[in-house]
Amino acid sequence: MFHDRQALADLIGSRICHDLISPLGAISNGLELMSMSGVAPTPEMELIAESIASANSKIRFFRIAYGRAPHGATLAHGEILSVLGDYFHGGRLRIDWQPTHELQRREVKLAFLALQCLETALPFGGDIQITCDDGRWQLAAHSARLRLVAETWDILRGSEAEQENPAAAVQFLLLAILTEFRKPGLTVEAGETALTIRF
Repeated sequence: MFHDRQALADLIGSRICHDLISPLGAISNGLELMSMSGVAPTPEMELIAESIASANSKIRFFRIAYGRAPHGATLAHGEILSVLGDYFHGGRLRIDWQPTHELQRREVKLAFLALQCLETALPFGGDIQITCDDGRWQLAAHSARLRLVAETWDILRGSEAEQENPAAAVQFLLLAILTEFRKPGLTVEAGETALTIRF
């Protein structure tokens, strides 16, 4: 019997990402073979290529945020920047990742979940700066227009939900669970144009 529910959830996330990568890679290889055979690029082919690139960028991000993070596993600075650059490419958010060193995968997982939480509050664009000093993370978002759904953000403040949480709020639930026993704990600070998560 598998008793660690969080580990099971991580394995499910890893499995889904792993199984999606192969067919996406096959489609990408097919497009490459078509271009090598002299087939002229068409708008349809370009759209498929862009969609594959977008899907791959999301899978790389989700693999870290929702996948397994074994004890002792690390992520290099360059890999983190690559994943973030691809995931937010072409969007309205500007990401400033301040840590310059290798980090524990478990820590990056928390930061990525927090990023997704902040992303929901910045539909009109903005800036997010991420710092980590002595193991204490701070993700500070700024935007001329913030949109916060109180019930969702209350999850991070430890409030009990009055109704079932939607799938779109899964990052809030996971972040709350994974930071429950951190000292000092997770805090959220919200203003008119600024929103900060610390843990």
